[in-house]
Amino acid sequence: MHAVILAGGKGVRLRPYTTALPKPLVPIGDQHAILEIVLRQLADAGFTSCTIAIGHLGHIIRAYVGNGARWGLRVGYSTEDSPLGTMGPLLTMMDRLPEHFLVMNGDILTDLDYSDVLRQHTASGAPLTVATYARKVAIDFGVLTTDEGRIVGFAEKPTMDYRVSMGVYGLIRDTLAPYTPGLPLGFDELMLDLLKADTPPHAYDFDGYWLDIGRPDDYDRANAEFTTYRSMLLKGA
Repeated sequence: MHAVILAGGKGVRLRPYTTALPKPLVPIGDQHAILEIVLRQLADAGFTSCTIAIGHLGHIIRAYVGNGARWGLRVGYSTEDSPLGTMGPLLTMMDRLPEHFLVMNGDILTDLDYSDVLRQHTASGAPLTVATYARKVAIDFGVLTTDEGRIVGFAEKPTMDYRVSMGVYGLIRDTLAPYTPGLPLGFDELMLDLLKADTPPHAYDFDGYWLDIGRPDDYDRANAEFTTYRSMLLKGA
C-alpha cells in the first residue's frame, strides 16, 4: 500500500512555531514530531511506501525523514516550487502512483485506521473517498432568520453540527487524469467537479480521535492530551 503525505504548506496559523520549522515537524509531547507519528502509524497499518510532497522548508523534512528506513518505509519526495493546492502536487507524480492510494495531510493526529480507509475506498469503486468527522461549531453571535425584511427566527449563539473532511482521502489515479500537471488543483475544485459529473465521492465516517494540528487550539489540545492517548496513537510504543 502506498500513501502520499502533503507537507508543503507554510503553516501560517501556527506562527511563530512554523517560522523555523515546517508544520509537519512541530513537536507533539516531549519526543515526537507529528510527521514521525504519522509515518509510524502508516507502517503499523501495513503501508510499505510513501511519497512526501514538500515545499516550504522542505529540506528540513527531507533531512529529518531521509529514506524512511527507520520506520520500515520506502520514502520518496516531490518538490512543490509554487503552491499547487491540496491535490495539485499529485499531478506531478502520476507516473509513480499505483492505481489506488491514500492521500493525507501531514499535520493530523488521529487513531484512524489508514489501511481500512484504503480498503473501503478500493471496494467502493468511487473515484474519491473522504474520511469525515463530526465537528461542532459554536457561533458566537445571535443568529437571525429573515424573510423580506422581517426577522422570522432567532437563535442565541447556536452550536452547529457538521461532517467535515479529516484531510485523509482514498484516490483512484485516473480520477486526476483530466487535470493539467503544474497547475493548482484544490480539494474543493475536485469535489465540485465530481459532484457535477454525477460521480459522487464515498464517505468514510469516523468517530474516534482526530485533531487538526494546523489549528492552534487543536495543537495546544494535542500537546495537553498526548500523554493520555500515546499508547492509542503509537501502538506498541
